[in-house]
Amino acid sequence: MPAPNMLHIGLVVPDYTGQLSPMATLGRELLRRGHRVTLVSLPDAGTKSFTAGFAFAPIGEREFPVGSLARFSEEQGRLTGLAAIRFIVRGYVREVEVLLRDLPVLAQRHGMDALLVDQVYGAGNSVAEHLDIPVVNVCNALALNTEPGVPPFMTAWPYHPSLLARVRNMLGDQVIAWVIRPVLQRINERRAAWGLPPVNGVNDGSDLAQITQQPPFFDFPRTRLPDSFHYTGPFHDEDSTEPVSFPWEQLDDRPLIYASMGTLQNRLPRIFQAIARACAGLDAQLVISLGSTDVEPPTGLAGNPIVVRYAPQLDLLARASLVITHAGINTALEALAHGVPMVALPVGNDQPGVAARLKYLGAGEFIPVHKVTPARLRAAIDKVSGDPSYRVKAQHYKRRIAELDGVRRAADIAEEAFRTRRPVRRQEMSETTEGGCR
Repeated sequence: MPAPNMLHIGLVVPDYTGQLSPMATLGRELLRRGHRVTLVSLPDAGTKSFTAGFAFAPIGEREFPVGSLARFSEEQGRLTGLAAIRFIVRGYVREVEVLLRDLPVLAQRHGMDALLVDQVYGAGNSVAEHLDIPVVNVCNALALNTEPGVPPFMTAWPYHPSLLARVRNMLGDQVIAWVIRPVLQRINERRAAWGLPPVNGVNDGSDLAQITQQPPFFDFPRTRLPDSFHYTGPFHDEDSTEPVSFPWEQLDDRPLIYASMGTLQNRLPRIFQAIARACAGLDAQLVISLGSTDVEPPTGLAGNPIVVRYAPQLDLLARASLVITHAGINTALEALAHGVPMVALPVGNDQPGVAARLKYLGAGEFIPVHKVTPARLRAAIDKVSGDPSYRVKAQHYKRRIAELDGVRRAADIAEEAFRTRRPVRRQEMSETTEGGCR
């Protein structure tokens, strides 16, 4: 290995913007500290402008040529419920197969000394074990760690400490484990070929360190996290945002409502129509971001909102009085960092879990996307806008996020784990803010 202060670190992460962007932010911090960094992802990741500073080692070039993400997003964006879950799992199985096949070769070819692996790509931990190099997991989305007291990440179930809720949670976790069992099967087949014992879960975390960009408050109460699990705070960095033009001259002095359904599950035209109808007649100006250049902008929306394919989100959040969101964790944390309350319309993946946490914090309300109607959405908007407690809560969490330095802490933890190859425990890291669980 090279000198202890200079490592070659592989970032292993899906090519979805929601996970790639925060991981790239952490990677740039490691670059600033003098490490070499290579991004390992599907080919579409290499087309993102915010990944340009890294060496790039694509996996699955035959199976996922450039443009695959757009086609995947187009189909996924039209699906909800069980159909969306089945579609996602089929894609996930294919990604894990190419990861297990290609990552060992790439890591050795590029001389990687350590791996930072997105928790969703937990199969990368098996590769690190096979190659005998240290690995740290990063939860760029909602942390997937399960325990009986916490509702499954894919549900919007409210937190409750009762025995009945714990039984409900455990049954939900078993259903999710059953749905993704093909992934676990692929991982254990490869581990057997490498002479490694089987693992019990798809996302079994690293013993050295597990890092989430969730602040400590942005979770339900937990009691079973490993000592090497660390809440750090959001990985926010303006360098990771791509420059976007916007018709600023069209904004007026009315309160601004910013609406975005993210970059993946955004092919639901009825939702944009419902948002426009719900906001029509309000003393507010609505901006809708479609989150894709492939989505045809809807016409004739009620209230004549400003509709753009992409929006300069952080700049608009600085002016917004309310955010209507799909409850992607990056948008949720960015809105809280600006002290803006939310109405969430979760579609799938971990979005229901994020929405449930926003409600638990008192910083927003949510409506499952399949239950959205203009009337229901207008009622939620009126509730959040009319009750000052939502803004008070959002402003409170804005101050708490401002006290955190998530990127620095995450990089400190990763470096310590890679340097010592020993578990980095919460109590051993200097806490500059609140630490551990709530």
